[in-house]
This record gives sequence, structure tokens and C-alpha cells, in this order.
Amino acid sequence: MKVDKKLTFSTIGIMGKPKHKEVGETIITLFNFLQQEDYSLLVEDRVACDLAIPNDQQVTWQTLGERCDLVIVIGGDGSMLYAARLMSDYDIPLLGVNRGYLGFLTDIQPQQVCEKVAEVLAGEYTEERRFLLEAEIDGDQGSENPRFSDAVNDIVLYPGEISRMIEFEVYINDSFVYSVRGDGLIISTPTGSTAYSLSAGGPIMSPAINAISLVPMFPHTLSSRPISISADSKVDIVFSKDNQNEARLSCDGQVRFPVMPGEKFCVRKRQQEMWLLHPKDYDYFRLLRTKLGWGSKL
Repeated sequence: MKVDKKLTFSTIGIMGKPKHKEVGETIITLFNFLQQEDYSLLVEDRVACDLAIPNDQQVTWQTLGERCDLVIVIGGDGSMLYAARLMSDYDIPLLGVNRGYLGFLTDIQPQQVCEKVAEVLAGEYTEERRFLLEAEIDGDQGSENPRFSDAVNDIVLYPGEISRMIEFEVYINDSFVYSVRGDGLIISTPTGSTAYSLSAGGPIMSPAINAISLVPMFPHTLSSRPISISADSKVDIVFSKDNQNEARLSCDGQVRFPVMPGEKFCVRKRQQEMWLLHPKDYDYFRLLRTKLGWGSKL
């Protein structure tokens, strides 16, 4: 029987967005607790400077990636998306403390932050790997300002102007699938299936499956339906030359760049993954029931 080797945590990093008083309070509570437990602590500088963290413990996110054994993210799902895109290059586990609205990715509640973090550091955790997507505008390789980014949740094509439909073609593994006139397209990972894709009528996908969904937004024909495909597929989107205005490409709603009429962009599965740690009692389907208001057993 295979026995998973438990991780060891010596240096711990903290990331977050302390724009709200409650977030800053939780960061300070956790910082003081871990310091009392004799862990070496590093805090992302954009967080630390707002909270009077000692200068020698304020570092860039790159330094967190290079030196930490674990990064704890305090905030909402947006904070975790930001951290995951940065830390995936360093193959470092992330642990989330929820100080946001939904908390699909940050599953420790602030009232239990010290208790649950202590359990994880003592080896009471489960591990999970989730894939990311990457998008690149065709022909941008080698340019001075390449339009390239990755996403944990979704990559979204949408109009550059409000209430203006756009036209585009979708290809999967170089095979033409369909052309669409509508408000755009959401390409979602299983992680993102409970985010924007869900609001647009896309399917909820278990994080364990290797699939992505393509969800047209307000298509002009009722036959344009969401489809799920292998995450190992190559998806190409051609933004029609007939469009009068540029469109926008959004990665997790945090990185955006323009797409011009006639341009093509490619979406692929990223080689690097997001590495999550959860408390031992984590249950994905219980999380869905709680967040989405599903009924209990009869």
C-alpha cells in the first residue's frame, strides 16, 4: 500500500488583500499565532506594508515562491486566483482562509483560523491538484508586449463595447466546431465551473475530472449550447474580420488584453498546476450544498 509522504513546513508565506479591516485582522491574528509557534514567516510586501509587519519579513511574491514551503492566502476566491497563478510556477502548496463572499477555494473560516491551520501544519490535511489554462494571441510570440496569461477559473472573450454582439469561430484540435454571434464565450476549468460559467448556464464539473467547458454567452441562435471537452484539447478562437470593434480577453477577470478583428487566440491546458491543501474534513460536495443552497437528505 502506498503511503503518502507528509510535507514539512519550515518557512510559511502569507498573501492576501487587506483592503478590508476584517482581512487585516485575520492576517495579524495568523501572523502572531505562527510566530508564537516558532515558524519562519514571510509576508508579501504589498500586504505587509499596510499591516506594520517587520521589514525583514516583507518580501516579493517571487521570494515567497523561492523560499516558502507553504503559502497561506487570506481573502476571497479572487485572492486565491491571484496567488495560484503566481505560485504555480514554484510548485508550492496553497492553503486558503476565507474572508470573501463565496469561498469555493478558501475553505478555512476566520473563526477557526488558528485551530485549522495548526491541524494542517501537524499533517492533518488532504492534497489536491487542479489544472490551469493559458491563453495567447496568435503571432504574439517574440513580440515586445505579448498578450499572454493563464487562468485558474476561466478565459472569457467579450465585446469591447457594451450591448454590441461579436462574431467568432471555434476550433477544437484544428477541427471547425461552430461560428457564433453573441456576447462572447467562457472557456472554464472545473474550478471555474462554479463561477462565471455557472451564471451563464454552464455545467458544474467536479475538480477531479480532466475537462473544460465552452459556454457561449447570449448566443443569437438557440442551438449554440455549452459543451464539455477534454482538457488536453487545443482550442482556437478566431475573432471574425467582420467585427467593427475590438474585443477583450479576460483571464480570471484579473488580466485583460484586446483582441482585434481577424486575430486568433489559442487556449491550452497549462503544464504547471495549482496545488491546494485542505483541512482533513474538507468535502467538495458538502461545499456545493452549503454555497449553492442545495437541500439536505430526506
